[in-house]
Amino acid sequence: MSNTITLTDQDKTTLRTAAYGAVSLIAASGAPHKGVTQGSIALTSAIGLVGHVLAAKSKDIHLPGKSVAELADQVLPALTAAMSLLGSQYPGEADNFRGTVLLAVEAAVGSGKGEPNPVVAAMARKITAALDAA
Repeated sequence: MSNTITLTDQDKTTLRTAAYGAVSLIAASGAPHKGVTQGSIALTSAIGLVGHVLAAKSKDIHLPGKSVAELADQVLPALTAAMSLLGSQYPGEADNFRGTVLLAVEAAVGSGKGEPNPVVAAMARKITAALDAA
C-alpha cells in the first residue's frame, strides 16, 4: 500500500461496513448461501487500498438489525459515504471500491440457477444506486 494514502480508523470502518453490509443485504434479501460466500470471497480478493482495508482482520463491522429495512438504513448510507470519501480523496480507489462491491453483489446474486429472485435483484439495484449517489 502506498505511503501517501492514509485513512482514519473511522474511514476504514465505513468502507468495511459498506462493503460487507452490501453482501449482508443481498443475503437478507434471499440470495443463496453459496452466492453470499462467493460475494464475501470477492471482497477479500480486492486489491489496492480497498483490498488492504477489506482484508484486514477487524471487529469494527457492526450490522445490528432485526429486519432488512434496519440493515439497509445502515448499509446504503455507508455505501454512499464510502464513495464520497474515496471520490474526494482517492478517485482511483473510489472506482476500485465500486467495482469490488458490484463484483461481490454480482457473485452473490448470480450463483443461483437461472435468474435471481426479484427481491434479490431489486436489492442489487438499490446497492448500485447507493454507490452512484455520491
